[in-house]
Amino acid sequence: MAAGQSGSGRTQLIPESHSKLDDMKYEIAGELGIPVYQGSEDYWGSIPSRDCGRVGGSMVKRMIAMAEEEIANGKMPNKI
Repeated sequence: MAAGQSGSGRTQLIPESHSKLDDMKYEIAGELGIPVYQGSEDYWGSIPSRDCGRVGGSMVKRMIAMAEEEIANGKMPNKI
């Protein structure tokens, strides 16, 4: 998949975030013991959907925590 695109074919709001989100995805997969490694070109076909969902859910939880921390420190997120 090309950088800046999501699986739905829509362009990401902040294309520069792609590599950082990818790093987070593989970091979380490693923490969960899911056998995927960065550089696998995003092929997760052999990984059960339940495990993929755990990674995605953990990413969302982590991003929400980051946003809440910024808000608590007085920095309001940008409107999109």
